Amino acid sequence: MKNSNLPDNAIEISDLTKIYKNNKEEDLIALNSINLEIPRGSMFGLLGPNGAGKSTFINILAGLTLKTSGKAVVWGFDLDKNPRSVRASLGVVPQEIYVDPFFSPKETLHQQAGMYGVLPKDRNVDFLLETLDLEDKSDAYTRTLSGGMKRRLLVAKSMVHRPPILILDEPTAGVDIELRQQLWAYIRKLNEHGTTIILTTHYLEEAEALCDNIAIVNHGEIIRCAPTKEILSDADSKNITLVLSKEYSDKSTIEKIGGVVDKDGNISISYNPKQETSRDILKKSEDAGLEVSDFSVTGASLETVFLSMTSKK
Repeated sequence: MKNSNLPDNAIEISDLTKIYKNNKEEDLIALNSINLEIPRGSMFGLLGPNGAGKSTFINILAGLTLKTSGKAVVWGFDLDKNPRSVRASLGVVPQEIYVDPFFSPKETLHQQAGMYGVLPKDRNVDFLLETLDLEDKSDAYTRTLSGGMKRRLLVAKSMVHRPPILILDEPTAGVDIELRQQLWAYIRKLNEHGTTIILTTHYLEEAEALCDNIAIVNHGEIIRCAPTKEILSDADSKNITLVLSKEYSDKSTIEKIGGVVDKDGNISISYNPKQETSRDILKKSEDAGLEVSDFSVTGASLETVFLSMTSKK
């Protein structure tokens, strides 16, 4: 595919629905007519509580679960008409760690490349082993690898056929901080070279730092999909910390303006940015007789916004 013919969206989802039939009890709606566009080349976060439908969505794209209805187009290929092309366009790193214990990492990657029809001369096995810090374990049995190493091997497996889209389902679960940073450095590099990254994670600070767009899924529905900065602006609260030029002893006045004294003697005030601004807070504080020498404003984290949204349904 020439660059001029590349799709604008790596993935386009229309009215995608998955219903698990249950003859004895009420049917389970895992995905309820969701619509989603994931831009080509983006770092896209798919967030939601356990059971929200994230894994079902991924499994449908990967061909592991049959959808009930709706349409999915991956890299320009219709899932119903070109399922093999869809699978070839995706690299999926599953949440569960499974590798053949009697194969070495090198053998595992060569086998995976062969399943996708990649010729031996075109395989990037050594590069992947080196990049993911598995080079010194390339000929060891995978059963001897640590949990973090096995997870990195799964990332390498997903990339042997050089797919344009990489889906990572909780990829850093059980990985220590140093290895997590190494993994994300590699993922960022892939994204910089054009690979579309789709990430599900429970580390919301990770999604906040990495993803430029985020969709929040709850009860099988997408309740918010927008650029990360826009989602953060949905927060109903911010915090302003006032540094006083002199100590203020009238605690009742501080309480009246909604403030509390922190351990450093500064005044901390939470407020709703949709109802008042930091300038309003400063004026109210000065009118109360507080002499403010400095201040700082912190916004809500993605975790705060996420919990606020998912707790409403």
